[in-house]
Amino acid sequence: MSIGCKIIKEISRPAKELVERFRNMPAANIDDCMGRIAAVDSGIKPVGYKGQLLGTAFTVRVPQGDNLMFHAAMDLARPGDVIVIDAGGFTDRAIFGELMATYCKTRGIKGIVCDGAIRDYGGLAAMTDFAVYARGVNPNGPYKNGPGEINVPVVIGGKLVNPGDIIVGDDDGVIVIDPAVASKLADAAREIAKKEAAIMDDIIHEGTYIRPWVDEKLKEIGCDMK
Repeated sequence: MSIGCKIIKEISRPAKELVERFRNMPAANIDDCMGRIAAVDSGIKPVGYKGQLLGTAFTVRVPQGDNLMFHAAMDLARPGDVIVIDAGGFTDRAIFGELMATYCKTRGIKGIVCDGAIRDYGGLAAMTDFAVYARGVNPNGPYKNGPGEINVPVVIGGKLVNPGDIIVGDDDGVIVIDPAVASKLADAAREIAKKEAAIMDDIIHEGTYIRPWVDEKLKEIGCDMK
């Protein structure tokens, strides 16, 4: 038995139809339906922005500044996956750059979320149809010694990510969704979107933003208004 050095090749992925229910859905609307505490740490930011990131989590855990297991993961992940790398939040050494990201893109991988550093920022930012999120940028290259793990539960930006979870990202950040609750969550988030669209229409065309709860809350907290 090897502790901390393991590769699980096969994982259970949600149906593509379930993943697609989150297509073009803002991360903020999803988060509103998840107690407003579902987003990963805001320190993990998009590198440039190419639209929505949507796919299933293919998880990788690496030692600080080492990318051996990411190299292995690139050959194992499937089209539609998002490679999610737990690098411990370490930003003094990059885990990957433009070469590895380009290889992932050619294999149909949708993007990479890394709780660690990247390099080749300009090249990554200029890539089209491939999203990268990372905690930092550093020109120091990675070691390739291992150990590490593939397709085990990992922690990204303070959030637990299991292999096969649904990953949604946009310019606000990244949300992690358990497939077991995804269908109900998609329904709820679409209702939020409809409600917000109606409010926006009133703001633009009527100049109104009706919020009776504001006065109710001010009264509840005993606000002195003169």
